[in-house]
Amino acid sequence: MRVLPGGGITCYILNVYYHKDLEFKIVKKAFKTVFTCQACGYQAPKWMGKCPDCGGWDSFMEERQAVAGPLAVARDALVAPSTPVPIDSIEIENEKRLLTAIQEFDRVLGGGIVAGSLILIGGDPGIGKSTLMLQALHGLAGQGRKVLYVSGEESIRQIRLRSKRLASVSPHILVVSEVEVNSILAMIDSVKPEVVVIDSIQTMFNPELGSAPGSVSQVREATVRLMLMAKRSGIPAFLVGHVTKDGAIAGPKLLEHMVDTVLYFEGDRNHIFRVLRAVKNRFGSTNEIGVFEMKDKGLDEVANPSAVFLSERPAAAAGSVVAASMEGTRPILVELQALTSGTSFGTPRRTILGLDANRVALLAAVMEKKVGMHLMGYDIFMNVAGGVKVGEPAVDLAIVAAIASSFLDKPIPDRTVVVGEVGLTGEVRAVGQVEQRILEARKMGFNRCILPQSNLKRLASSDGIEITGVRSVVEAVENLF
Repeated sequence: MRVLPGGGITCYILNVYYHKDLEFKIVKKAFKTVFTCQACGYQAPKWMGKCPDCGGWDSFMEERQAVAGPLAVARDALVAPSTPVPIDSIEIENEKRLLTAIQEFDRVLGGGIVAGSLILIGGDPGIGKSTLMLQALHGLAGQGRKVLYVSGEESIRQIRLRSKRLASVSPHILVVSEVEVNSILAMIDSVKPEVVVIDSIQTMFNPELGSAPGSVSQVREATVRLMLMAKRSGIPAFLVGHVTKDGAIAGPKLLEHMVDTVLYFEGDRNHIFRVLRAVKNRFGSTNEIGVFEMKDKGLDEVANPSAVFLSERPAAAAGSVVAASMEGTRPILVELQALTSGTSFGTPRRTILGLDANRVALLAAVMEKKVGMHLMGYDIFMNVAGGVKVGEPAVDLAIVAAIASSFLDKPIPDRTVVVGEVGLTGEVRAVGQVEQRILEARKMGFNRCILPQSNLKRLASSDGIEITGVRSVVEAVENLF
């Protein structure tokens, strides 16, 4: 403490240790304490009840932050040059992607695994993330490639028991139970595998940080270290991530920005089907999906999802309609089911599964205003059969058809597919990739397709299937009923 000439006081906070010779040893403080939001990574000097950035309640955790911490990376850590160069002067090699022998998985990745890529896969507990990773490593090991599976949640004996149940045992699969990041990186340098799986990233721990495993600082630090390893050595790495109760991957959003590919495993554990969806992919399409069926021996890929989703469709049932949805480059026929019933409350319910609830409410308002169906006194329940989620606007007309079919208690003709986007004024707008949708419907045995009138101008051929163009929802309802 020092007294200034004007009467002010300056304080210095130091760590003071008692020396054996009765002298005081003054050491400068090497770290500071901050409070970090575990949902978004926002930092504050003191604890706060609500995060001002993401709005989360009771999400701040005290962490020790080093002043010159391990996140300071050397200049030569990355393989990128230190000076800018023309992009056309960079030599690239025609490298082949690694194939896992699981065609659905390879297609979602964009054709295989790119060397040096960092891939994040998330999903609900028990959805099949670890099972898929072990089966993918087994496919790579069957080609004679050395792979490494690092588990922070299971012992090596537990991994061996699971691999035996999945019939995924190979001498080329190396397994280890480790959570310390430095040890894992040293192990990768010595073993030099061709693919690495970290299960899970939330269990990784760096002793140089004072926070607990799973905190924002630990997850961010471990991801940065693994990203630098992948880019420097060219070894692709898979990171298995936990998800929050809202379905998002736990940790800061920065985690998804750092990786090259983000995959989400969707589906209910009570359903046998699982959907692997790519929401970010620097080396392929961002809307590709892969469909798997969960069995006692693991995950089996479904080559024809349309046939599976329509296999149990009831015949001549009111409220059921088939829609053609595009998932990336693949057209999929899905069954939309609607049920309308009189409400006993002042406000009707809108219970929606597999579709955007706000979109369904919007279309119900359009039907009430433009078609004349008084739906305000009816509860509306909608579901996509099979547990799949559909989000593209091309299924709007199918939603309208399903609600109208249930409201009028009239079934839609059995072999009819409905495609189209609906606007607020009741018009039916054109959709993309209509040729692929019609081809998939014809392949599945459908003989009629209701689609926007404006798509007929760009339609090349429609042999084997009757095409009906509509301009508005009123015209669509008249053609269907």
